[in-house]
Amino acid sequence: MAKKKQIELTIEEKLQNALVSKEEQPYKIPNNWCWTYFKDIFYIENGYAFKKIDYKKEGIPLVRISNIENGIVNINECIYVNKLEKNEEKYVIEKGDLLIALSGATTGKNGVYYLDEIAYLNQRIGNIKIKNKEKVLNEYRNYYIALKNEDILNLAYGGAQPNISPKVIEFISIPLPPIKEQQRIVNIIESLFAKLDRAKELIENTLAQFKQNKMAILHKAFTGELTAKWRKENNIDLSSWKKCELKEVFKVVKDKYNPQTENQIVNYIGLENIETSKGIISKNNSSEVKSIKTKFKKNDVLYGKLRPYLNKHDVVNFDGICSTDILVFRFNDINTAKYINYYFNLPMFIQYAVENSSGINLPRVSEKTISKYKISLPTIEEQQEIVNILDNLLAKYNKIKNLEQQLEKIELLKKAILAKAFRGELGTNNPDEESAENLLKEILAEK
Repeated sequence: MAKKKQIELTIEEKLQNALVSKEEQPYKIPNNWCWTYFKDIFYIENGYAFKKIDYKKEGIPLVRISNIENGIVNINECIYVNKLEKNEEKYVIEKGDLLIALSGATTGKNGVYYLDEIAYLNQRIGNIKIKNKEKVLNEYRNYYIALKNEDILNLAYGGAQPNISPKVIEFISIPLPPIKEQQRIVNIIESLFAKLDRAKELIENTLAQFKQNKMAILHKAFTGELTAKWRKENNIDLSSWKKCELKEVFKVVKDKYNPQTENQIVNYIGLENIETSKGIISKNNSSEVKSIKTKFKKNDVLYGKLRPYLNKHDVVNFDGICSTDILVFRFNDINTAKYINYYFNLPMFIQYAVENSSGINLPRVSEKTISKYKISLPTIEEQQEIVNILDNLLAKYNKIKNLEQQLEKIELLKKAILAKAFRGELGTNNPDEESAENLLKEILAEK
């Protein structure tokens, strides 16, 4: 049976199919802009299913999801493959291409390929190509995808390993302005982002300097240098420090809280309530707890055994219960608790915990491993002096939290700028310019 001949649509019919109906338009845009769909101005190439046996130490770089970092494609630590024999063009990545992760926990993560040398596209990555680069700017596409990153992730399906089909992305709507307005939008975004990036760099440098200074202070504290003058004034020397294992100064608390038999409302701490470098930042109500937890008391040290490289720990100033992924250490003296809590910040201790943890995807360090760690411990009086000095020296760095908040504000500002840009609210639009519908017609007219 002969196939039916496909009816060729007129350009006006193609235009009507490409325009988003008023009822489905996400928000109002300038009159000379138009709402269209990704599929009408972009197309997405899928990657090639290379196998591990294809991996080489040299050849053509292969871009995988792990090579997409912070909005760019980084091939410094990539693997290589041999040149494909046929049908390779659609798998080739060129300078200016925009790649997007189509599966995994980072679905929607995207980055621009800025390098001159070609590379190959691996499976589970899409390459968002522009149908006509004279009608739609690379940078305009890039900034819009950056704005829609979270929306794309929300469109993904699946549980632990979400996936998104290119077909789904193709029906995402996008506001299309005239080409000159696209350029003005890109220019003002780049100008504003450059100022924000300079501020971000200054803050990050300050944070890095703080971390370096803090590590230097901690090193001096736990080698005795910080209290050398104090020891001299008190006629004692470093021989007063004794070598011991941590299990000699604390006991591991294993008291359990069963929500089925105990209905008293208490404070609950999960790993999400403890932040690296900040300690306990919040607490929850135990009314939502459904499983057995560990009890703790005021002045105990809570230490997150899950993913020890995150280094989550703090001294608590209240009684409560905590996740079983948190170890509870109890000391005879509050000064020792604070002393050891500071000690947990030393890079050599963190390295020990990481190297001696078990598990690959969810590494854990055991209480036995922590208990066997060897330290040099001063007298209680010197511990108190060290804690007092550290409290005073590090107190001035409390402003660091404000700086970290400023970093978060910078990212929020960028999102706000992008949102305004794609609503036509940056004050750059010229209403007298030709309607973007004519621009869209020219794109649709091309084969």
